[in-house]
Amino acid sequence: MKFDIQIADVSHEAYAEEICREYAESARARGTGIAQRQPEYIRTKIKNGNAIIALQDGQVAGFCYIEVWSHERYVANSGLIVFPQYRQHGLARQIKAKAFELSRNKYPQAKLFGITTSMAVMRINSDLGYRPVTFSELTQDEAFWAGCKSCPNYDILERNQRRMCLCTAMLAPSKEEADAMAYDMSNMIVNQR
Repeated sequence: MKFDIQIADVSHEAYAEEICREYAESARARGTGIAQRQPEYIRTKIKNGNAIIALQDGQVAGFCYIEVWSHERYVANSGLIVFPQYRQHGLARQIKAKAFELSRNKYPQAKLFGITTSMAVMRINSDLGYRPVTFSELTQDEAFWAGCKSCPNYDILERNQRRMCLCTAMLAPSKEEADAMAYDMSNMIVNQR
């Protein structure tokens, strides 16, 4: 299957309700912690140029958005969803890669992070350069953690003073840090010759 994966714009706002319905249905089907989202929240992400949408023949096939925390020091690619009929085609990986690229370009100084219970998302994140970390290495922004309240596992998070949950926390360096590491590595290779 061929997908049109792009930064969402105002022409895609009409998909917000459908995307939110799919989030709710996926949470019910998996019985895991997909936080609820409201259509207006999704529309805001689209209006701000902080969302990736995948279309297939004019139908929404997948979606992901960017959340910015702690005065642009942290960015999360959140709400990755692939509609059931489009799964098993590598679409989640393509959407996540596009969201990663958008995040790094818009917020080059921000570390990228995510929390997930999905092994598939963990593999995608690892391929993009994320590594597992403790929750203490993530943003401590209260608004981020408040977003977990609609998750069925929220009581676990709270009981553990936000140190652990069923989710795995993952962190990737900022674009600036990654560029500096690449520069250091190339200099080290040149100096070894």
